[in-house]
Amino acid sequence: MTNRTPRQHSSSSRPFFSSAPASCSAAPAAGGVRGASGEPAGPGASRRLRRVPRSLAAGAALALAALTAAPAVAAPRPFTVQPSGSGQTVHAAAATHTDQGRGTLLSVTHLGRQSRAEVITQAKKQGLETGTARHGVAAYRLTYRTITPDGRPTTASGLLAVPTGSGSRPLPPVVHTHGTLSYRGYAPSVANGPDRAVSVLYASAGRAAIAPDYLGLGTGPGRHPYMDTRSSVSASLDMLRAAHSAAPEVGVPLARTVSLTGFSQGGQVAMALGRELDRGADRRFRLGMLAPVGGPYDLDGQELPGMFDGRIDPRAAVFYLSFFLTAQNRLHPLYHDPAEVFRAPYADWVEDLFDSDHSAEETAGKLPERIEDLLTDTWYRKLRHPSGALLEVLRANDRTCDWKPGRGVRITLYSATGDRDVPIANTRSCGRQLASHGVRAAVVDQGADADHYASFLRSEPSIARALPVAR
Repeated sequence: MTNRTPRQHSSSSRPFFSSAPASCSAAPAAGGVRGASGEPAGPGASRRLRRVPRSLAAGAALALAALTAAPAVAAPRPFTVQPSGSGQTVHAAAATHTDQGRGTLLSVTHLGRQSRAEVITQAKKQGLETGTARHGVAAYRLTYRTITPDGRPTTASGLLAVPTGSGSRPLPPVVHTHGTLSYRGYAPSVANGPDRAVSVLYASAGRAAIAPDYLGLGTGPGRHPYMDTRSSVSASLDMLRAAHSAAPEVGVPLARTVSLTGFSQGGQVAMALGRELDRGADRRFRLGMLAPVGGPYDLDGQELPGMFDGRIDPRAAVFYLSFFLTAQNRLHPLYHDPAEVFRAPYADWVEDLFDSDHSAEETAGKLPERIEDLLTDTWYRKLRHPSGALLEVLRANDRTCDWKPGRGVRITLYSATGDRDVPIANTRSCGRQLASHGVRAAVVDQGADADHYASFLRSEPSIARALPVAR
């Protein structure tokens, strides 16, 4: 979990906050102080808001259910992306195939171009190493069809970034899944920030970088079903399908082998998405490598207990639990009245705070600093000793590492001993689950002096060098 004030980063399943990726020159810059989820705080942010733990700015991963592989869908009819002004939207013709048109591309918005020097400058502002930057980059927002957690048709958005001047050879796709975001305006396809910055950096090296916004974030409707990894994975898979349709029209077709990475919540989403690709969710794609950072892979055994035994920052725990419980209650009813779970006065407004339209700073400023002050005695005990529906939700989301990838899939798990949002024990649990299937996954510890976001910054250079590039 990450409650970072200075900047927000990506990755998440549990209550983790991710920073909005750096955007191309066409997208508006997000300025000011960054808070719990890395979302910029307004100029009038109070002293209390600035105290939001930096960790909340990264992203977490809480709920993860098994995703049923969806059949591949037919590609929509061709459309043309005009090369003119930044921000121009071109609509794709509606597809007529079945399966609710999952992955059907609806529109492409050109966000602008950056030169190699601009890519480097933007990445350095986010603390990223830039040694792999080779090309300028063009960025696009894709809007596409997907499904809600209960299978109804909806739409979602995401970022596609591709190198300029790299020729017409197929580009190896890399999917970067972001961490916890409570505000739709800081999703990768909308805002400047670490998630877009790292995606643009990956593209600059000679790849097609794909960053899903997830449901209820970016330009997608409704509330974000936080920590419902199943829907985060289905939205990410459909974003990959939409990018497959869009890429040839912007002059850069995609190669078949897909690399996956993500931070915090996005680390867990990346593992789950990898499982679905490896199971053959779409025959057009083949899993190549997995490199998640700081994912909450063990909610029941490590992440939730860490909120009560001091391993997780108390203010981060309050934010994550509030977000998780209110979101999960809409999917798997856990309570009838917020007053059953949350103490006064928080029960009066906690559900409204997580509507995807409140910034993390605003939300954190209306929550207490300790779990004891947030929860009723009954729910304090329930969360310390989960049972029933709550335990089922937690355990359903603890299966992201319980599988065996096919031959040739490389897995490296990154974390840090100093992480107080997602304790490194989560990553070690993931490693043990993979090992039980005979999978040897390298575990990289970025050190006791690295907090949640620092673990991402220290891991990024190794990931960037390991990802395949167009030759």
